[in-house]
Amino acid sequence: MTDIIGQSEGAEMKQEVFLPDDYRPAADEPFMNDKQTEYFRRKLNNWKQELMAGSRDTIEALQDGTRNIPDVADRASEETDRALELRTRDRARKLVSKIEAALRRIDEGEYGYCDVTGEPISLKRLDARPIATLSLEAQERHERREKVHRDD
Repeated sequence: MTDIIGQSEGAEMKQEVFLPDDYRPAADEPFMNDKQTEYFRRKLNNWKQELMAGSRDTIEALQDGTRNIPDVADRASEETDRALELRTRDRARKLVSKIEAALRRIDEGEYGYCDVTGEPISLKRLDARPIATLSLEAQERHERREKVHRDD
């Protein structure tokens, strides 16, 4: 069985979408049409690849950076840098999970719609934060509720 790029085994065969390099989703076209879907799929995959490359670089740097530093202050500084880098990588790992969830939503035809209201999430919001699962209004309500409960 031959695989099409971007298709997983068992997925429906979809025709490859031509996407010009300068394409940007526009509000005057049907929401989450093939071009918009492909645009966000590529955006998410590129973001994921960047994060994965950063993780590989961190692992290599940590493996190469194991050395004996005699000065206590220098050693403490290096340990602080390493801890910060590991926290950053952990955040990147969690972000990769959210990107993968967004890619699954694309495959399932659910991408771009608010988890709470079912309404379309604005293209501007998705372009700025392609892992968004809530419309701006639903996100603001969620944050207000969080703030109220946090202030108790």
